[in-house]
Amino acid sequence: MENYQTESYHEPVRLNRKRPLPNATTVLVLGIISIPTSFCYGIIGIILGIIALVMAKSDLKLYQENPEAYTGYENLSAGRICAIIGLSIGSLFFLFFILYITIVASVFLPVISAAAAS
Repeated sequence: MENYQTESYHEPVRLNRKRPLPNATTVLVLGIISIPTSFCYGIIGIILGIIALVMAKSDLKLYQENPEAYTGYENLSAGRICAIIGLSIGSLFFLFFILYITIVASVFLPVISAAAAS
């Protein structure tokens, strides 16, 4: 008869487990959403881009203090880039919208006031 020994193998518990960055996924989602919503007069894209950049700054600080302790830096940097793009496009659309309103008001306001005076 053969002698079989069954040993249970337990993986050693590591105390230095890598944790995900707290807001990396949120920054990624907000950054991605800020791009298409920046075409809605620019306001929504600007707001979402600013929120994503503020959240990314705090997580980036956490990661730079101890890079070995965190995962998800790729999502954080991708979300940050998307937020910058969304903020840029939203700002341009908002400026064009303000310029458009100014031009339309300067053209039609004298016409409306002349019609009202006569």
